[in-house]
Amino acid sequence: MSTRRIAVWTDFGGVLTPPISHTMASFCKAQGLDPQALGQALEKVTARYGTRDVMEPIDTPLVSEEEWLAQISEVLAADHGITGKRLTTLADTWFDGRETNHAWVSVLRGARAAGAFVGMLSNMVPTWDAHWRRMVDADELFDDVLLSFEAGRRKPSPGMFALAAERAGADPADCVLVDDLAHNCAGAEAAGWQAIHFTDTTVAAERLDALLSVADGRRS
Repeated sequence: MSTRRIAVWTDFGGVLTPPISHTMASFCKAQGLDPQALGQALEKVTARYGTRDVMEPIDTPLVSEEEWLAQISEVLAADHGITGKRLTTLADTWFDGRETNHAWVSVLRGARAAGAFVGMLSNMVPTWDAHWRRMVDADELFDDVLLSFEAGRRKPSPGMFALAAERAGADPADCVLVDDLAHNCAGAEAAGWQAIHFTDTTVAAERLDALLSVADGRRS
C-alpha cells in the first residue's frame, strides 16, 4: 500500500502555549489595566487599518509595534482617562511566565520521528521572534518555520497556505493545520487542507494520530 508524507503545520500561540485570552488577562493584571477599556482601545485602533483582527496591524506588519502601542495609549487616555501607560513593547510582559505546552511538543516530536513533515505556521510580531524561540527549540522540533512578518502574508489568507504547502513540498490535501482559532482552520480547509481546531492537547493528538494512521496505511 502506498504511503503519503503528511505535512503538519502547528500554530504557536494557543497551541504551543496557553490560550491567548489567559495571556491577555495576565497582561492586564500586570499593567493595572481594565480589560474592557483595553479591548475597546484595541478595537478602535485596529479599525484604522481596515480589519477586525487586533493582531493583524503588527504581525503582517502594517505598523511597528511601538507606534501601534502609542496609538493604543492615546486612545486609552482620550476615551478612558487612563494615562501613564506608554508602552513600547508587549513582548516582555506577553512572554514573561508563559508556559510551553510540553505535551504538544512531544506529540510533534513523535510525528516527525514517524516521518511526517512538521512545521510552525504563525502570525507573529517581528519583535517577538527572539522570545518564542526561547520557549521551543525550533531547529530540533521543526522542518520549517513560516512566520507572517517574514512572508508578508498571514493566516487565514489563501496565499499563506499556498506558500506553506510549497515550502513543505506537499499537496494541499496532504497538509494539516493545527490551530486554536476557528477562522484559521476554516481558511485552511478552504485552501484544500485538513484542519484540527485545537482546544485540548489530548483530543488534538488523537485526531492527528488518526490522520497520520490513514496516510501511512495503518488503517483503510
